[in-house]
Amino acid sequence: MIFLQLFYTFFKIGLFGFGGGYAMLSMIQGEVVTRHDWLSSSEFTDIVAISQMTPGPIGINSATYVGYTAVVNAGYSHAIGILGSAIATCSVVLPSFILMIIISKFFLKYQKHPSVAAVFNGLRPGVVGLLASAALVLMNGENFGTDTYGIITSIIIFISVFIASHKYKVNPILLIILCGAAGFILY
Repeated sequence: MIFLQLFYTFFKIGLFGFGGGYAMLSMIQGEVVTRHDWLSSSEFTDIVAISQMTPGPIGINSATYVGYTAVVNAGYSHAIGILGSAIATCSVVLPSFILMIIISKFFLKYQKHPSVAAVFNGLRPGVVGLLASAALVLMNGENFGTDTYGIITSIIIFISVFIASHKYKVNPILLIILCGAAGFILY
């Protein structure tokens, strides 16, 4: 039963997750933490951190991790957990694969049509809203701490990384390494 639920859940996320992996995060969180209770909020936060540090798209990495964890938490073996990873990963990619094949046949022919341009004009702000929602989902106690020292330290790290990334265009990999080192030293 869990395999069918994983397939349906991640197929749905893949189908409606416009804007890429970061835009999918709020959908993934709503499905796996709130609706199905496959993971806790702190486990979901760990997924985001791990998915950002590993190569590949965050939505696919998250699906892989959730598929494995959900199956193992349901009482299956670790070997069967790998099957859960494969099902979740394939099902989150499948809608994009199917849609890209269909769209590629028609998009080049109709890309200048006013109706197609209007659809994309409506999608762009929606994607920005999904990204903002994903950012707000991650601003919680698990990420910013619960004690005063942890909250203040987290806010300083957050602001420093935001400025370094946005204003000075510091490489994100370097920022991740520096944040890990800061966390090791400060906590």
